[in-house]
Amino acid sequence: MEQQAQLKDASPFIRASESREPSLTRRLLKRSGHFARTNLIGTLGAIIVVFLVMVAILAPLISPFDPIDQGAQRFLPPSLEHWMGTDSLGRDIASRVFHGTRVSLYVGLLAVGIGLILGTTIGVIAGYFGKQIDNVLMRLVDMMLAFPGLVLAMLIAGLLGPSLTNAMIAVGLILTPSFARVARGSLLAIFSEPYIESARAVGGTDFYIIRRHVLPNMMVPLIVLITVSLSIAILAESSLSFLGLGIQPPAPSWGGMLSSGRPYMEVAPWVAIFPGLAIMLAVLGFNFLGDGLRDALDPRLKE
Repeated sequence: MEQQAQLKDASPFIRASESREPSLTRRLLKRSGHFARTNLIGTLGAIIVVFLVMVAILAPLISPFDPIDQGAQRFLPPSLEHWMGTDSLGRDIASRVFHGTRVSLYVGLLAVGIGLILGTTIGVIAGYFGKQIDNVLMRLVDMMLAFPGLVLAMLIAGLLGPSLTNAMIAVGLILTPSFARVARGSLLAIFSEPYIESARAVGGTDFYIIRRHVLPNMMVPLIVLITVSLSIAILAESSLSFLGLGIQPPAPSWGGMLSSGRPYMEVAPWVAIFPGLAIMLAVLGFNFLGDGLRDALDPRLKE
């Protein structure tokens, strides 16, 4: 009874202290504001990425025409009706650029997801078990790194056949070695921490240690690598589509638009300029965001 009375008397002070504690939303807004003030490059990258995501989501609504409709006159210059002009088949370039944003982000996200899962799994297994397993897996990774990324992607896409799914798989495989290297290096650094030995001493299993202690502590470098890899994936997908190994016509893609507009650069330069600007904007946005996240999350760079 006395304890209940004491708690009842102290309840106003407890509520007052809880009310003074900032909520999760306020903390997130405060950190976002601090990030925007102190990291202009990262903020610019975030704005570009959000803009591209919104364009991809709203592409059917903001596109003035059907992206595969050939009803307009060929090689019309940019105007109020056709914001970016028309191509050699009379298709509206703005509508094709907007829908191509969907393709690039879709392929980029899934390809990075493939590279993240495969690479992290290989890196964690190699670093955790070491010895012969580490040697075999890392030599396989070195063999993949020995090939130029685009050449390897062209080889894989050529063997699998030209399609959007195969391009996504090819790009994901060329991203796998980078994730494997980063995951292995992060794991080896984490293993030097005393809490890993403590977890082993109390009988923690390998799966428990990896799930509870290793993976959460390697997320910072992986998050930074994900943002940078998205720009690489978008550029690789555009290159494969340019070479005819990615998404096939008449589906819109930035690389395919560049390829079809290349012969007409002197007659109608806007046919290739606008898809090229879209690729440049996407690559810059994800690179800027990756640099900003690295500066914000890496404790060695906070000063």
